[in-house]
Parts: sequence; C-alpha cells; structure tokens
Amino acid sequence: MMNRAPHVYSISPNVSFADALAHGIMAEFGERPEQLSSVTLLLPTRRACRTVRDAFLRHSMGKPLLLPRMHPLGDLDEDELALTGWKDIGGINAIKPAISPLRRQLLLTRLILSFEEGKTTADQAAQLAGELAGLLDQVHTEGLAFHDLKTLVPENYAEHWNITLDFLKILTDHWPVILESEGVIDPADRRNRLLDAQRRVWEETPPQGPIIAAGSTASIPAVGALLACIARLPQGRVVLPGLDRFMASDDWANLEATHPQYGLKQLLDRLRMAPDEVLDWDCDGIEGSHPVRAKLLSEAMLPAKTTDKWRTLDHPVANVLDGVERVDCPTPFEEAGAIALMLRRELSYPGQTAALVTPDRNLARRVASELRRWGIEIDDSAGTPLQHSPTGTYLRLLAQCVAEDFAPIPFLALCKHPLSAAGQNPMVFRRLVRQLELRILRGPRPGTGLDGMRHALDRREADWRKRTSRLSTTQKKTLSDLRSLLDQIEEALHPLIKVMKRRKTDLIKLLEAHVKAAEAFATTELDSGVQRLWAGEAGDCAADFISELREATGGFGELSPDAYPALFDALMSGKAVRPRFGAHPRLAILGLFEARLQTADLIVLGGLNEGTWPPDVSANPWMSRPMMRDFGLPQPEFLIGQTAHDFTQNFCAPRVIITRSDRVDGTPTVRSRWLRRLENRLSGTDVATQFSGHSGWLNWQAALDYVAKIQAVSPPAPRPPVSARPREMYVTSVEQWMRDPYGLYAKMILNIRALDDIDADPNAADYGNIIHESLEIFMEKYPKDLPDNADRELRAIGRDVFGTELDNPGIWAFWWPRFERICDWFIEQEQSRRALIAKSYTELEGSITFDGPAGPFKIAAKADRMDLFKDGELSIIDYKTGTPPSKKEVEAGFAPQLPLEAAIAMQGGFTQFGPRTVKELEFWRLRGAQVAGERKPATDNPAQTAEEALEGLKGLVGAYDHVEAPYGSRPNPEHAPKYSDYEHLARVKEWSTAAPGEDE
Repeated sequence: MMNRAPHVYSISPNVSFADALAHGIMAEFGERPEQLSSVTLLLPTRRACRTVRDAFLRHSMGKPLLLPRMHPLGDLDEDELALTGWKDIGGINAIKPAISPLRRQLLLTRLILSFEEGKTTADQAAQLAGELAGLLDQVHTEGLAFHDLKTLVPENYAEHWNITLDFLKILTDHWPVILESEGVIDPADRRNRLLDAQRRVWEETPPQGPIIAAGSTASIPAVGALLACIARLPQGRVVLPGLDRFMASDDWANLEATHPQYGLKQLLDRLRMAPDEVLDWDCDGIEGSHPVRAKLLSEAMLPAKTTDKWRTLDHPVANVLDGVERVDCPTPFEEAGAIALMLRRELSYPGQTAALVTPDRNLARRVASELRRWGIEIDDSAGTPLQHSPTGTYLRLLAQCVAEDFAPIPFLALCKHPLSAAGQNPMVFRRLVRQLELRILRGPRPGTGLDGMRHALDRREADWRKRTSRLSTTQKKTLSDLRSLLDQIEEALHPLIKVMKRRKTDLIKLLEAHVKAAEAFATTELDSGVQRLWAGEAGDCAADFISELREATGGFGELSPDAYPALFDALMSGKAVRPRFGAHPRLAILGLFEARLQTADLIVLGGLNEGTWPPDVSANPWMSRPMMRDFGLPQPEFLIGQTAHDFTQNFCAPRVIITRSDRVDGTPTVRSRWLRRLENRLSGTDVATQFSGHSGWLNWQAALDYVAKIQAVSPPAPRPPVSARPREMYVTSVEQWMRDPYGLYAKMILNIRALDDIDADPNAADYGNIIHESLEIFMEKYPKDLPDNADRELRAIGRDVFGTELDNPGIWAFWWPRFERICDWFIEQEQSRRALIAKSYTELEGSITFDGPAGPFKIAAKADRMDLFKDGELSIIDYKTGTPPSKKEVEAGFAPQLPLEAAIAMQGGFTQFGPRTVKELEFWRLRGAQVAGERKPATDNPAQTAEEALEGLKGLVGAYDHVEAPYGSRPNPEHAPKYSDYEHLARVKEWSTAAPGEDE
C-alpha cells in the first residue's frame, strides 16, 4: 500500500465545477497537446463527461483539442477504461459478466412465486423482485455479504421481521446458486469488483499519466477506496465538489447523516485527512457567485448541536443574496407556469442557458407542457416512461384487450390507438371502429369476445328489420363492413387469442404471440406492422425491451395467461424513452443526480418542499432500523444528506431561482428544511425580506392568461327559420318543448343525441324498458282472457326479456325480486279489470293533424296501453317505473303526454277504432318495492284536460311558427326539467348563476 500524502483538492461551490476543472487542467497540461491527451479524467456520470467536454471547448474558444480520456465512475466498464495491467490479475474472464436487469427480475419473480405458493400474483411478484434487486444492489454497494443476515438474532426483533428474514432466504440460500448456474454476478457486485481490480492494479503499477477523479462524493464505498488509491498515486488527484471552507472543527466533528458535508467527511475520514489539509483548486479567472453565499449556506446548515451559534454570528453582508430569487407559489400550476416563463425569458438573451433542477417528476412534466405554448421542446433527462409512450401504450392495451376478452373499454382503447389498423387504411379503420362503437358498444355490454359483438350486430339487424321490415342499402353496407372489420381484427390477433385461451403456457410463448399479434394489428394496406411498430425513439426503446425480455424469459416456466398483461406492465416499468434530438439546446430539465457538475446561466431549483426535496425517509421494506444498523446498511437519512449537498451546490450558482408551492393537490405543504434554516439565519437582518418568497413572477404568470373582462354568457336563444322547425312530433316531446325549448331544438333541429356510456351498467331507463317490453308481450299474447297460470307466464316472459342481464349479480339481487312483486300486483289488477274490458291494446300508434300559421302540424302518440271497455269507452294507461307527474302538473299542462293521447283518441286518431270517449287517464306506477304498484289518476276530468292540452299545443305551435320566437333554455326555471341531456350544451351553469347583465 502506498504511503504517500494524498493529493486532494476542492472546487468552491460558487464557481462552475466543470469550467474550473477544465481551467485547472488546461493551465497545467494544456501547453502541449500530447500532455493533455495523457490525462485520464474520472467523473461521476456520462452526462458529467459531456459537460466537462463542453467546458474544455469553451475554454479553447472552440479550437480543436486532444481532450483527456474521460470515463464515468458510476458506470465502469473494462473495455471502456482499458485498465492498465488488467491481464496481470487474471484478464477479463476473471470477473464474470453481470446479469441483465430483466433476467434478474424474472428469476427473482419465479423464486417469489415458488416461495409464496399462490399467495402472490405474477405482477406483484415482479414488483417484489424489483425491490429485492434493489436490496441486492444496496448490499453489494456497501460491500456486505448476505450470509451475515443469519447472524441477526431473531428473538431481538418483532415476529413479522422474522417472517421477513425467512423470506430473504430467497437471497441467502437460493440466489447464489442461481447466479452460479447462470455464470453471472449481480451488476453492483461486478462494479465493485471492477473498481477493486482497478485499485489493485494502480497500487501495484501506478499509471504513467495523470489520473484525476473529480466531482464524486464517494457515496459508494468501492468508489471511496479507489479515490483513496488515486489520491496517493504519484500523479493522482482527487477533486472534491464544494468542501465547506467556513466550518469550524467542532461543527465538523458533529456532522450528522442529513448534513450536506457528511459524504465528504466520510471520504476524508477514509483518507485520514482534515478539511484544512485539502487544497484549493486553481479557479483564478473563473467567474461565479460571491463567496459570501457559500458562507451563508455554511452558517445556515450548522449541525443541530451547534445552531446556538446563530445568536452570535455577524449579520450577512448586504449583497449576500445578489443573484438569488425565491418564488412561493399557491399551487404547482402557478409554479410550473412561472418556471416556464423564467426559462423562456432566458432564451431572449443570445447564448444564455437555463436548467430546471428538481426531483419532482410531476413538476417537470408540467413545465415541459407549459413551454409548448411557445413551441419549445425541452430536454428532460428522465425521459418519458416507455409505458406511457405510444408504442408502450399500444403493447399494453393489446395484451389487456385480449386478456379481458374484448371488453368494450379496452377494445376501443386499443382500436383507437394510432398504431392500430388491422391491415386497413388507418382512417378507414378508425371510422369503422367509431361506427361499431355507436351501434353496439355504447350502453350495456354485449356478449363476451368477438362472437358477442357479432351477436350484437345480429340483434341490431333484427331491430332495424322490426322497425322498417327491410334494410336500406346504407344499413346493409354498415352491417357488412362491421362484420368484415371483426373478421379482420380476429385474424390479426389470432396468435394471441389462441395462446390466451390456454389454462397455462410458457411466458416466452405468450411474448412471441403478443409481438406477432401486435405487428399484424399495426399493419396497414401500405406499410407492414414491423415498420410502423418499431419506428422512432419509442419503437427503438420498445424493441430493445422486447429483445431483452426474450433473452430473459428462458426457464421462467408456465404462467396463467390472465396474469400476463399485469406482468408485462410490471416488467416494462422503469424503462424510459429519451429523445436523441429535437429538444432545445439551451434548456434542460435535470434530476438531482443528473444535475451534478452541470452548469447554466440560470439555475431554477423547483419543488423545495418537505417530502419532495428533501425526500421522505421511507421505511426499508425488508429491515427495521436496528436490523439495518446491525447488518451494516446506511440509515435512510444518508439520502437526505446527499440531496442537501445537491441543494447547496446549486444554490451557489451565479443566478438561481428557488420555487415551491404552498399547496399540492389541495393539501398544505411544508417548505424545505433548508429554506427554513436560511430563513432562521437571515431573520432580523436587512436582507431577510429578499428571501420572503414574494415575487413578480406570479403576476407575469397570471398575465399570460389574463382576461380584462369576463362577460357573463346569456342564455341561448336560437331562432332557426320556420322551414327548419318541426312540423310533426310525438306527444312525449311536447313536455320538453314546454319546459326546455332549447333541448327540443338540439334534438329535433340540430339532430343531436346524447350517447350512452360505454360498457354501461343497466340503468333505471333499461329497467323501465324491460318492464314495458315484458308487459307488452304478455298483453299481446293475452289481450282478452287471462291464462290460469298468469303470474308464472308473466315471470317466464320476464326471464326471456331480462335474458343474460340476470347473470349480473346486482340485477339478480335487486331488479328481479322487484319484477316478481310487480308481476303479482299486475296480475291482481288484471283479474279485477278483465271482466269490464272488451280488448286491450299495447304500443298502439295514432295521430292527428291540425293547421298552424306555417302549415299543417302532426301530433302522434304511441300509447303504452289502451283498454276498450265493453261500454265503448277508453282507458289510457301509462306505465311508470319512476315517479309519475302529479295531477296538478297534468292539469296545469306541464305533463301533456296522456291528455294529448286522449285528444288523439277523441278525434279518432287511432285507426283501430273511431272517435271514442276517454273514461280514464291513469299512471300505473310499477315500483316493485314493498308497495309493488300503484294506480294514480292523471286527472279528474279526462275530456276537459285533453281539450285544454290540445288547445295549449296549438298555441305553442302558433307561437313557434314565427321566426321571432326563440328556442330558449329553461324559460321558466320553476318548471325546468329535473334532468336534461342538453344542459351542458346550453351552458346552463354559466348563465344561471349570474344575474342578467352581471359581469363575472
């Protein structure tokens, strides 16, 4: 072991680390090109390598250079590093290759499924496997061994921790055997071995050229050991990021894991160095923030045991916060908008750069979205999750659709995806899918699978034939096209449909069928599915994922196909699509790790709230704190210390803006502990108000969408030409015309209909239709005399009408008992009425026509039931499963359906019999509750009410036969309908809440 004094330097946080590093190296080695190229530079990340490379180019003013060899410490590779003397310690084959992440996750998933013996689903096991993989990496990173788990005395811990230790035998007993059989090792273990091999080589044979390790805080012990080696090499140097030069020795001794200097203290302890033994890197000529900013941070971050020093410290100088802004926003919406404005303003200055640094992924996505208002695409270092990319979403939807047997929602989600085509022109395909949706997929779910959709089309055809007796050319073509569409979909997806029908099958077979079906379903009439599916950055990333998954599935064993979609999702999580080009070159969004050593003219630190930055200290799912301590794992607070160092480094940038939100998702937040510490340090000083969080940025953000005056919208009052107004309608529409003329206008003139929900549960309207149809069939079958077993006959008819709906547990438990009670009540009424009735009619249609100012007007009706008594008089009955109108409403003319049916009957509008006297107008309320049914007279004087209703209709027609009459929305609010499909279209909530002419 070398005993030379370590060569350790520090670059102050108030200058750009990359620029200072490049400046110092160029000052020492830049005179001769061969000297500079002989330098080996080890940096924390690949992004840091690119940043330092750019710093060299800035320093040389763009002139060509032979740059130092730069390599990332965190992603060490023997080929990339070309380790000197490697062969002397056994060669490349001395260290086994690393197992691929997916292979490891699948092997661990299989172990978990075996251990749990059916208690865990495949996707849950895959998620647990990901957590176990993280534990493996953490244990290897700390240089620990799993056999030490056995030394943890079980009786010292609660029983559930004993269960956990038993579960972790997957790692202690089984995993090493699997790794040996695979001929691989864990990635973190391999990284440690590579770092250790490099350290041993350099200790035995120091390299001829300079070795500089810069920017690392040595959070990985193996990296710390290598840095200790480099620091003692004859030409080795370690350059630390932002060592605190203002901290007293007693403060240094009291550092806790949450302190930003804690990681550097651990490294210096390993090197057996005191902070004052660390040299300052040559930063002469590098512009940065004033050093007093770093001093302020040092004082604000004092260890908890020595914060009493705040009382005796001198007040900060007046310019300590020059270049620093703080913006406290009400919500993340304003925060994202303000940040986007900050970044956009920076682009107005030639050559200026800006970066948002935040661990908050939601905030990052919001900012990226806000920037698109100016057509700016920003480079987000985290990329887009593959799951949410077009290709990833398509693959997930396809698996889900087939697994759920083509249930309407997943089926339509798949078919409406831009990649779906099933061999057709994509525009034609989507048009046909929309027709299929409108014809059979809105409303209650059809039968299962594609065959269920075919049966639904058959029912639609029967429906059309029932109405018109023959199909039109358009209807025939629609049915033909939709049946052909289903055939093409089945043909494209057949490979996956076939495999998914098996009880169990191999994962690789499911994957191959999935990919084959996906490619076939993405095929168009011109392009192959292979070309379309795997194109672009998302396609490349998905193809790499599928390729890796293919290689990883070997030996996984059989799987229930139902579990495949969720497992596929779980395995895809964590994969990200990163754009190769197209983002703005002067803007970036960076996570905390990616931001290390980065530089920009403006740094925005976003999301400075507790739980975000710093993150919450979550409990380890595998070990309690005492177990972690005894085993040798670092406490979770160490992560807070790392993020604190990230904050202090970025806070010292020349220009920095700090942002946070007071509330997130409606919940009050707590500002970051580092902001509170700064507030406490600045409290009572002249500069405290500069750090209050009040800023003009919020006003500018609000001004983006500011509207000087919002005029309250007036109620709609369309006045279509008389020629466009209806000249005939059913009596059921007259009530809507009276209560909500605008709704009638939208329905009958604009021809707008509300769509049923997709895959809707049968609702009250469906229940009413079933009751009506059951009674209609019964009355048509027995119009005069009742059968002996009338109640059983009606129940049998009801079973046929309910059909497959009775398979729904809710309908069987709630609707069917109600129907049975209605049957008993209805038969009881019929038994007492039939002796007086000559004949009963159901769904009888009739109409009359009268003259209006603009021409003849036809009013038609389709009565639920009409009973012709033996004395020649009529009873008109309307079945109601809901609440019928009151007698007061009927006689006032606001529920004119039954009276108008009576008026038509009195004038002979029903052709089955001539003009008749109407004896009764009744609502039969069919509730099926404890009171199963109830007969409610609609009026005491049917003839008079009918005449008044007809006269009222004629007056209504006369009024609307003039173009000046508007179809207003809810002209009489007290008589407005309780529900209307057209309220949103009429914007009722906008104008009904403000007084006429009131500005909002």
